[in-house]
Amino acid sequence: MIERSPERDAAILATLPHVPRLGWTEAALEAGLRGLGEDPVAHRWLFPRGPVGAVEAWIDLTDRRMEEAATREALEELRIPARIRRLIDIRLTLLEPQREQLRRALALLALPWNAGVGAGSLARTVDSIWGAAGDRSADFSWYTRRASLGAIYVATLAYWLREAGNHEGALAFLDRRLADLAGLQRRKSSAAT
Repeated sequence: MIERSPERDAAILATLPHVPRLGWTEAALEAGLRGLGEDPVAHRWLFPRGPVGAVEAWIDLTDRRMEEAATREALEELRIPARIRRLIDIRLTLLEPQREQLRRALALLALPWNAGVGAGSLARTVDSIWGAAGDRSADFSWYTRRASLGAIYVATLAYWLREAGNHEGALAFLDRRLADLAGLQRRKSSAAT
């Protein structure tokens, strides 16, 4: 479980404006803390793993903001694929003002020594999406649903980053991936009978 606190959340939000210029670095964290009127070295105890820990905390904060936004919608009236689509739409909308911060975060997580943090963050995000969609499975499908959604989410995120400003295009891309998955599940189901 990732550590959460209002102080960490405030530090992340204050750091975000500095990331496009400074990257996910100690300098960006210190600038954010200075902007809050806090001791700039507080990042050492707020994020003991350094900038990669701050990225992990930011992803977790985005997960929580997505879940909170989802509670204000009538998702239970939608079928599961439409819920997933809407949740990813919410997430992309939340990330839109921080597109460059996300690019830099993904570059940091792509480094081999940060792969575990990247994989863990993706797993938590996918679990957050499924949880907000109402999935309560506890069998083998729990794993397959999350693995499938993880691949779809990563592909959609890559498309969205590449096609800056084309939010609807990213959602259309997501719709095609969800349709592909549904078709695969139907074929698998008919082959089993």
